[in-house]
Amino acid sequence: MRALTILGDIRRLAIPYFKSEERWIALGLLGAVILLELAWVYATVLLNEWNSDFYNAIQEKNFPEFKYQLMIFCMIAVGAIIVAVYQIYLKQWLIIRWRRWLTRRYMDHWLSDDTFYRLRLQGDKADNPDQRIADDVRLFVSQTISIGVGLFGTVVSLISFSVILWRLSGAYDLTLFGTDIIIPGYLFWAALIYAGVGTWLAHLIGRKLVGLNFDQQRYEADFRIGLVRVRENSEQIALLRGAPEEERRLDGSFDRIWGNFFELMGLQKRLTWFTAGYNQISTVFPYVVVAPAYFSGAILLGPLMQTASAFSSVQSSFSFFITSYSELAEWAAVVNRLTGFERAIQSARNIAPASTTAPITEGGPALQVDDMDIRLPDGAPLLTVPALSLSGGESVLLMGPSGAGKSTLFRAIAGIWPFGSGHVALAQNAAVMILPQRPYVPVGRLDAALSYPRPPDAHLEADMAEALDAVGLARLIPRLREEALWPDVLSLGEQQRLSLARALLSKPRLLLLDEATAALDETMEASVYGLLRRRLPETAILSIGHRTTLTNLHDRTLHVSGDRAPRRLEDAPAIAAAS
Repeated sequence: MRALTILGDIRRLAIPYFKSEERWIALGLLGAVILLELAWVYATVLLNEWNSDFYNAIQEKNFPEFKYQLMIFCMIAVGAIIVAVYQIYLKQWLIIRWRRWLTRRYMDHWLSDDTFYRLRLQGDKADNPDQRIADDVRLFVSQTISIGVGLFGTVVSLISFSVILWRLSGAYDLTLFGTDIIIPGYLFWAALIYAGVGTWLAHLIGRKLVGLNFDQQRYEADFRIGLVRVRENSEQIALLRGAPEEERRLDGSFDRIWGNFFELMGLQKRLTWFTAGYNQISTVFPYVVVAPAYFSGAILLGPLMQTASAFSSVQSSFSFFITSYSELAEWAAVVNRLTGFERAIQSARNIAPASTTAPITEGGPALQVDDMDIRLPDGAPLLTVPALSLSGGESVLLMGPSGAGKSTLFRAIAGIWPFGSGHVALAQNAAVMILPQRPYVPVGRLDAALSYPRPPDAHLEADMAEALDAVGLARLIPRLREEALWPDVLSLGEQQRLSLARALLSKPRLLLLDEATAALDETMEASVYGLLRRRLPETAILSIGHRTTLTNLHDRTLHVSGDRAPRRLEDAPAIAAAS
């Protein structure tokens, strides 16, 4: 049943590509690879028949026939080489096209509708999405083609050489309990029994490989993401003298790789003991089975070699699962990870948004929130907002205790917080921009970071330079086209000013500032708010902040009241519980 489930998952993962917009190219490449596999099998059949004539020429010391057979061999070998070269080439072409299509598909599913964010809210049921998209997709595509085409060739080879072996082996007389039993095609049955027993034993030894390979990939990804986090947070770690603790964490992460790998080593060693012994015996086993007929004079050297070759091919085909067991186990683990990723994505998409959004008619407020009930992922109440309205050009400050749900309210207004209920209405065709306390500054060119999420050519370079100058970053203007690790180059205050320059360029109808000026001194903060009011006179601004000096920079103040959840958002003439 487990094997049937995995086969069903493989089919469900693979079929969409061959029904996609690339289907004709995909089917054409796959068909060409299959035809070349058939050609390869045909070449091995020709070589099998050649064995008989070649070794008969040797046994009979027929030199002219020997030279002729060498010419035949050269022609077959040249054809086989051409087939091998172009099969690998077309396989690689199919692999990279399929991988590109599947990678784009998973990236679209992961990034659309903020699914990547909802996966985090669910606790990342699918650990390390980066690894699943980058590594697991690559392994799935390459292994599916390799194992699929290999299995197809094995089946064709098995059928072809079974017919040859059946024809060459004749019948075997066996006396059992005084009764003569004639076994037709006894060499075929000997190969079947030999491979069948070997496959069963290999499965008994290696069946835990699937789970161990699954865990190994997960532990490797956890270790890699831990290293990335140290790099991304190097300054904070250095300031806190946290290197020893990070080393301890990374050592613990690598210890899981170490322990699981040793289990893999032990199991792989036992499996290799068996498969290596099996393969060594397989080298001589066909000759042992066929030798009695040769030494009795029933066949010549040529038929002996042809029969042994056919027996070896049949036995090798039957032994496909033995020789490929480790690869099959890794393949199954990859399939499990991808199907788990798909289930997690679907589960995240099934989460309904916390609020319904509707447009506001012309002349209405920029933002209207009604009956908002914001909850935590576990369903616990967090914050209620009976009503909230902002007009164009109005500036409102939101204050309250830390952890009261202010930032979560922003997420609900933006439509990315899925827990709770309520109604959000925005001005028709209104652009909404949220600036968090720690802005996202992508790596690359500075003009791309400034215009994010729009492309750099969405703004004139002169406008970008003017925006940088307005927020006090004129020194960066000559570096607009420069590529750098800007999150490391710029201080937090400079990153906040860069994000404010984005707002000046984008001119949103609604601007939500989540402590977006917390790293600026009070003088610079006041200057920035004055700049926003002057440059964006039609923009409604809703700010989260803790400094009491912010009250003078806004038209009115809202306060989150209440000592226990759910707290309420209400107008407050004084800031009694700010922290």
